[in-house]
Amino acid sequence: MPERNPTQFPGLQFQDPQFAPARRQALRTLGTAATLASLGSLTPFSAFSAPSAGARPEVIRIGVAQPATGTPPTFAGSSLSIAHAKGWIEEAFKPTGTRVEWYFFKGAGPTVNEALTNRQLDFALQGDLPSIVARGAGLKTKLVLATGVRTNIYIGVPPDSPLKTVADLRGKRVSLFKGTNMHLPALRLLESQGLTEKDVRLLNLDTAGYLAALTTRDIDAAIGAMDILRLRDKGAVRVLYTSKGQSPIYTRQSHVLVTEDFAGRYPEATQQFVRTAVESARWASDERNREEVLRTWARAGTPYEHWKEDFDGEPLRVRLNPNFDPFLVTRYKDAVEQAYRFRLSRARFDVDQWIDQRYLRTALNDLKLQTYWPIYQPDGKILGA
Repeated sequence: MPERNPTQFPGLQFQDPQFAPARRQALRTLGTAATLASLGSLTPFSAFSAPSAGARPEVIRIGVAQPATGTPPTFAGSSLSIAHAKGWIEEAFKPTGTRVEWYFFKGAGPTVNEALTNRQLDFALQGDLPSIVARGAGLKTKLVLATGVRTNIYIGVPPDSPLKTVADLRGKRVSLFKGTNMHLPALRLLESQGLTEKDVRLLNLDTAGYLAALTTRDIDAAIGAMDILRLRDKGAVRVLYTSKGQSPIYTRQSHVLVTEDFAGRYPEATQQFVRTAVESARWASDERNREEVLRTWARAGTPYEHWKEDFDGEPLRVRLNPNFDPFLVTRYKDAVEQAYRFRLSRARFDVDQWIDQRYLRTALNDLKLQTYWPIYQPDGKILGA
């Protein structure tokens, strides 16, 4: 397989041990959002001949809906990010000679969808809404593992802003990174305060964009993630709202999906991937490893102190839970309906058929982890509590 020239992929970060020089150069030079054209040189599935029973793939391509930063490059907020930092996925497939390639997208979920649509990824770590949009448009995927669930959202305003509550956002200029897993919980939160999307002036800005706009006061408020805490610490922002300690229906949900094509061609490799991801989730959700987990995530750019604050008082098992429990399934069903109602998705579809729990259940049974993680009811309360 020829070595890739990283300058062919503006905005795309590529990581594979075999291409370390290209990776280092890519991480130094790439800065714009990933686009469909940037992926044209990746190898589509159609380039491979049909495998025989029990065949192993030559390569597994994993897309991540966030950039990788730091030294060494890493991403944050999920058990899969720990597996990446530790090299556990590569280690699991080393005996079969299968290469593992990681692709990072600064354009988040929507740009991952472009790569999936063009059959240039096999697995993807993504939020609920972009995956729902793609599935509604006919993209054949299966959700196989949850990770990075119940992630908090924050709303930041200038420190001297007269706004006091979410309801005060009526008529204001509010930024939101549309098309990501921030979108639906934000609309859900606005609705809880009697506001519709038309009641606020929503501006589509990515993380760098809304942080800059908040600093220059070009917007009245930003609905975002922990990045808002950076400006708060500088005295440039006041936190108007956080979902931390509030109802989990206003939190963000993420998962790992596999294309139906890959799972059908390589069921054994799919099972091995899920098993390794579950093992990684078990290690990452062990409280004895909390410091290492948070400090590993901090390498991706968000300060350790902010990870510690965001996770304070919450067991790691809550957000690094791989299970599609009743709470998460209900959230995805609600998200499908909400996305269709807001005309973000073309069609409704059966979430129970979309979530394929066979690989997860096999892994949990083999590893004796059936009861390790808490199971949450649709209302967000722990089953049996």
